[in-house]
Amino acid sequence: MLKRLLLLALLALPLLSGCGYNEIQKNEEAVFAAWGDVEATYQRRADLIPNLVETVKAYAAHERETLEAVTSARAQVGQMNLSTGDLADPAALERFQAAQSQLSGALSRLMVVVERYPELKANQNFSDLQHQLEGTENRINVARQRYNEAVQVFNTSIRTFPNSLTNSLLLKLERKEPFKAEPGAAAAPKVQFN
Repeated sequence: MLKRLLLLALLALPLLSGCGYNEIQKNEEAVFAAWGDVEATYQRRADLIPNLVETVKAYAAHERETLEAVTSARAQVGQMNLSTGDLADPAALERFQAAQSQLSGALSRLMVVVERYPELKANQNFSDLQHQLEGTENRINVARQRYNEAVQVFNTSIRTFPNSLTNSLLLKLERKEPFKAEPGAAAAPKVQFN
């Protein structure tokens, strides 16, 4: 009896690899790795903010409202923990994206305020932080694109035959949610010169 079970198990191994079992799991791991990169880049941005706020505060202390908005948005982002188990939940990813967008908006307003302070713009420390922040924003964009590509590969792998059969019978993994464009992003901005 034991020999028959062992023989059946040995015969079943090639079937498992041919039905996408390993491919689906490999693709899901790629999604998790890409998500880890997204989180790391957002964390890098969050780590830059306290130094940026302190530097701006030294030159523009009476811009308290703007500085508090940045600090508050950063704190809100810090409370958003999205685990890999939440990547199939559209509402959870939407909340994460909304918090990150709020922080991006607060940082944009801070950069507008900085334009009023030429001494601050000339400060080497601020200039370095601003360059690091710009580089981090680019990294965030690249990490999000790579995450979306990994999600597309994974979602395709669980929806195509014979992998779809393997997933529905054995793995039961759910589609992962990609990042989506923010509302209004498709509309071209209006530029007015007065």
